[in-house]
Amino acid sequence: MPSPRTRPAAALVLVSALAAVGLGPAAVPAAAATVPAGAGSYSDTRPAGTSGPTTNTGAPVTPKVTAAAQGKPVPTNDWWSSLAFQRYGDNPYSTPMYGHPLTYQAVSGGLEVGYPTSPAIVGDGRQYEFAHKRDLTLGLTGLNSPDTKADAWSDWTVTPYWSDGARTLRTTIGHGLPFVYAKGTGGDARITTAQAPTVFSDQGNVLGITVAGHHYALFSPSGTDWNVSGSTITAGLGGKDYFSVAVLPSTDALATYRKYAYSFVTGSTVNWSYDAGTVRATYGLTTEAREGTERGTLQALYRHQWLHTTDPLTPYTYVSPRGTMKVREAASFTTAQKAAATLPGLPGSGIDTARLRGYLNEVANSSDPFSGAVDTYWTGKALGKLAQLVPLADQIGEGAIRDKLLGLIKGRLQEWFTAGGATEFSYDKAWKTLTGYPASYGSDTELNDHHFHYGYYVYAAAIVAQYDPNWAADSAWGTMVKTLVRDTANPSRTDSAFPFLRGFDVYAGHSWASGHQGFAAGNNQESSSESTNLSAALVLWGAATGDASLRDLGTYLLTTEAEAVAQYWFDADQQVFPGSFQHDTVGMVWGSGGAYSTWWTANPEEIHGINVLPVTSGSSLQLGARKDAIRRNIAELERENGGPAVEWRDILWEFQSLADPGAAKAKWDAGNAGYTPEAGESKAHTYHWITALDALGAPDATVTGSIPTSAVFAKGTTRTYVAHNHGSTARTVTFSDGKSLSVPARSTATGNGTAGPGPDPEPEPGSGNTFQLRTGGTLTTATGAAAGGDTLASAQGGNHDGTPNKPLVYVVKNVNGTLRAGGSTAFRLQVDAGTSVGLGQQARISYDLTGDGTFDRTETYHYFATDPVTGWEEYAQSRGLKSATGTLGNLRGGTVRLEVWSAIGNGDARLQTGTDRSVVVIPYD
Repeated sequence: MPSPRTRPAAALVLVSALAAVGLGPAAVPAAAATVPAGAGSYSDTRPAGTSGPTTNTGAPVTPKVTAAAQGKPVPTNDWWSSLAFQRYGDNPYSTPMYGHPLTYQAVSGGLEVGYPTSPAIVGDGRQYEFAHKRDLTLGLTGLNSPDTKADAWSDWTVTPYWSDGARTLRTTIGHGLPFVYAKGTGGDARITTAQAPTVFSDQGNVLGITVAGHHYALFSPSGTDWNVSGSTITAGLGGKDYFSVAVLPSTDALATYRKYAYSFVTGSTVNWSYDAGTVRATYGLTTEAREGTERGTLQALYRHQWLHTTDPLTPYTYVSPRGTMKVREAASFTTAQKAAATLPGLPGSGIDTARLRGYLNEVANSSDPFSGAVDTYWTGKALGKLAQLVPLADQIGEGAIRDKLLGLIKGRLQEWFTAGGATEFSYDKAWKTLTGYPASYGSDTELNDHHFHYGYYVYAAAIVAQYDPNWAADSAWGTMVKTLVRDTANPSRTDSAFPFLRGFDVYAGHSWASGHQGFAAGNNQESSSESTNLSAALVLWGAATGDASLRDLGTYLLTTEAEAVAQYWFDADQQVFPGSFQHDTVGMVWGSGGAYSTWWTANPEEIHGINVLPVTSGSSLQLGARKDAIRRNIAELERENGGPAVEWRDILWEFQSLADPGAAKAKWDAGNAGYTPEAGESKAHTYHWITALDALGAPDATVTGSIPTSAVFAKGTTRTYVAHNHGSTARTVTFSDGKSLSVPARSTATGNGTAGPGPDPEPEPGSGNTFQLRTGGTLTTATGAAAGGDTLASAQGGNHDGTPNKPLVYVVKNVNGTLRAGGSTAFRLQVDAGTSVGLGQQARISYDLTGDGTFDRTETYHYFATDPVTGWEEYAQSRGLKSATGTLGNLRGGTVRLEVWSAIGNGDARLQTGTDRSVVVIPYD
């Protein structure tokens, strides 16, 4: 790997991706050279000799927006940002934009629309992509616009605008939208197809066509008519100004889609909440009825969303680079997830104090603790390295080392947080962004990576705030920290100085790194772990400063992105990457797919490690939720590398310790002498991390605490509970398995937990609310078993839909729990029919609330039709309830039973056991 790390495009193994083209006052900065911010300041003028956003030729560029959008903060780093950021001077329209399931590209005549369904494997097998390919162009007759501008936007939708003086066109597009909604004046609606279409339905103003195997429906106002002439289709608008186009999952869906064709989406909003270990988010669309009164709509959910919703879904699905998308017939849906664990530091279990002291002194007494860093990225990494060591020094009573490290961090932050020196932050009034100078990796000219860079600063500031609250006060340095937060993760939609959540795409579930999105493959993100580092920093800063709103935002971002990373970077369920892509992980996710590569090297260690670093107790524990994915990741690394890691061995040891602490410890013991730590790491932190997890066990994500700064670890059958209390008074933290922990003020507590109300839930299998299946017929909250499988007996050609027939039965008894208001049962079961055709598996879940032998509630779900391809498929509650009897209530010594059987078909199937991929989740606390 080059040192320092560089990102030359020539080193990137990508083929077609590069072929084209609550946070304080929200006032706009005053018109002054230096803007005060508490004890700190930033400039409103860039330092001499530096650049702001430019085209690829170096020409300055301002946001490409309509008059209606002038002055509004533009959300750079989004899936559609090339509409507003003209990176390439010869393209005033856009580069391909990946909304999923549809893809788009603005051109002079309107909006290209595609629905890529067949992946291509390129770059010597290192990249898969569902590249944009035009099926049709939506526009107006005669439209020939000189450019396309962003006219309006919301959380995950955008409205591009075209005008040639005589004609104007606006379209609303977005993530998950099967429709394109168009408003035009000065011409008739015009659709030009990439090849002559096949018409499968002609109902006058509703036309069904097939282009390149993809089915579309065209909708014009009532009383008008679509006319087909070769590859050109037109319709007069009858004095109206609207029409829409939808991609259909099948031709027989036309009637359903017609119902919502005139209910135009006008905006999108996510609302999130955190409550006692659970993160909930509601994703809602606003609509207006252009004809009739229908205000509902259809939207397609990504895998990371439909895995965590109990809202009913239709049978309709779409193909996407993120796996199957499932369609909901409603204007909103809600997800619920166990919150990702966050701690300021791991407990010191098993640590040799003298050894750790020696490692700490190596860093604290270094002649240059910042390793020569001068720009925002490398300074950030150095700050992060030092911040990780502060709690460790405090833990072993080394107050002098702790305070020296804190002094180093404060000194460097204060240099950056004061305008006019060699380093400073500068506000760009046109782009509504704060850029640190010296900049790096296009953070200035392309507005790249602000969340990567500034996450380290906020994290380091959070550690300082933990030990010195006065330093973090708004009147001191807290206002500058909050200004960095507003630039990268602003929760406000009304702040006139910064956009809402600049880099985080709430619907995609993760952040984007490129400020301009100017690539044929769409936007991209390489280091997902540096993105989650910012989210964890928000949790810790919010907790340390008493800002629960910001803390909860960080928890939402971290929890959401953790699931997206598991699915889309690590393919944790092995349901996302195409079968023809022969890798178990990607270094980069693109709008069009993913790539086993990085920006600067093809070295496997960096490809695997870039989505792990920085390893912190704040952001990394969530990776341990998918231990099977970690094991596959490490195995592939060692195959591709020709053996264990060498250059980034510390990062990858720490990663392995989240699944197999003993194996990682053995590697540390054998190889800790004579290696050079990764630039953001230290031997002190690596030693502490690996040793602590070897003693505690790996993170147990099945159990959550009642505050975000808590975690659980499991070694064999022993759980260790950890929580940090940033508050000024002692508190009791409760855990979802019934245990509790008393935590003194401003301290971390560790223990085996005390029992909550009722019988001690540990080690009885009826604790918690997530149960794995075990061969032999039990449900258990225990983890760490070997994966296995049970045989589902054939239906022998009969129809047993709704009636158990030779079922596999799994039971857990003596369960205690309080029914969660509004909660419902969830499950995911891995099933495999092998090569048998026409099989379907069905599940029934029953509750005996008091253990008296009578089941008070029984839920039977629609069966799941498996495909005739060997490999696990996921059957989940999203298939929907077929029937239900009785009502749920509190469990007091109750019994939960799962029955699974073959509903149809003539062949045996398999049901996976012993893993966290086959679980039942009951709606109880």
